[in-house]
Amino acid sequence: MTANTETPAQPISKLDARVLAWTAAILGDEVTVERGLREGGSPWLVRAGDASAVLRVASPDDSERLAAEVTALRAAANAGLPVPEVLGHDGSTATGFALVLTTLLPGSSHIPAQPDTRRLRAMGAIAARISAVDPGPASGLAARRGPIEDFPWARLRQERGAPPVVLRAETVAASTEPEDNRTALTHGDLWGGNTLWEDNGSLSAVLDWDAAGIGSPGIDLGSARIDAALCYGLDTVAEVQSAWEDEAGRPAPDVPYWDLVAALATPPDMAWVARTIADQGRPDLTGDVLNERREAFLRAALSDLDPR
Repeated sequence: MTANTETPAQPISKLDARVLAWTAAILGDEVTVERGLREGGSPWLVRAGDASAVLRVASPDDSERLAAEVTALRAAANAGLPVPEVLGHDGSTATGFALVLTTLLPGSSHIPAQPDTRRLRAMGAIAARISAVDPGPASGLAARRGPIEDFPWARLRQERGAPPVVLRAETVAASTEPEDNRTALTHGDLWGGNTLWEDNGSLSAVLDWDAAGIGSPGIDLGSARIDAALCYGLDTVAEVQSAWEDEAGRPAPDVPYWDLVAALATPPDMAWVARTIADQGRPDLTGDVLNERREAFLRAALSDLDPR
């Protein structure tokens, strides 16, 4: 669960004409912009004729991240995972922006106020399914050691300070070596806000693959576990892990370590992401609640790795 690291959103009325022309050329009709899907900005819901699509617009500095997203989406689609189809990609920034156009899939990313066992288990299962995908050495995806690895979480802790349990987790994680060295595709930012769900509770899509790479299966499992802990409390994380293990057919690797790594990919003060979570339907998850639940999650992991 992360801060928004993309370029600040443009007002809909100022979406660049070159971007709209590029989109129209792919969709084969004049494009109208319906709304921004994240805090009023990118990604944008666009329409051409009777067809709707999703347009991701980023600065040229983010072209590598969007290229990684396209590679990961195609690898995930080839493996049968529920992801949008890539309709177009422009990393050349000829329009002045890095662009990705994908299909619009049904469902909502709103997070229920009460825990749903089916949904918790679906998150664990999809994490395992992602980790079963091997994109191959020619994919060009970067090696990953944790979620949102290109964001300077450690520097943020140095500059702004952090609660003692977070700093202790940083020290313990740095001195711990995971035993399982298997690697595969990793989403890199697996939380409820990056998923879509049908009204019947089934998972319809995993979105926002711009932090994807090649890494341990523990990266996405840790992300799914802390997401459950933040949204519903520590008692729900076991359900996520159980579903992961059922899907993978083996015990989850190095769980306390990857829990620490996942928690360290959050801001020092969780109030920083409370607005993002509120936009997904959970205004009850205030900074204080999120900080308290993250600390409980960390204490549980540290009790296994550093019992003192």
